[in-house]
Amino acid sequence: MSIPTDIASLQIMAEVYKKKNLQNVLEKTVNSLVEQVPYIDWAGIYLQKDEEKMRLLAASDRENDLTWEANGELKFPIKSSDSDRIGMMVVRTRQAIAFDVTDVSTLETIAAAIGEMSFAN
Repeated sequence: MSIPTDIASLQIMAEVYKKKNLQNVLEKTVNSLVEQVPYIDWAGIYLQKDEEKMRLLAASDRENDLTWEANGELKFPIKSSDSDRIGMMVVRTRQAIAFDVTDVSTLETIAAAIGEMSFAN
């Protein structure tokens, strides 16, 4: 199940390394994950607005944010270069047992790259 995730990851990482606008990279990330990975039904990226609040900056479907029931959900911390948590990437699926270990590893890499890029902006 990880080949689609790897393909989406390559597209996302290309945008990150081109040093594009952060908002464009976030939108590309959530859209690529949903479009390229058949078992990801929703993706969102939250970044820290202030000390207490996280704000949804990019989502594959803003109207259905996190209101529907999912069978699976993975959350990946987005950290600055100082290892401070500055956000979170969330992916959800309606399928039971959709994600595997390789998906987790690939999605962690994407979250780490977003963290590095966020800190640079």
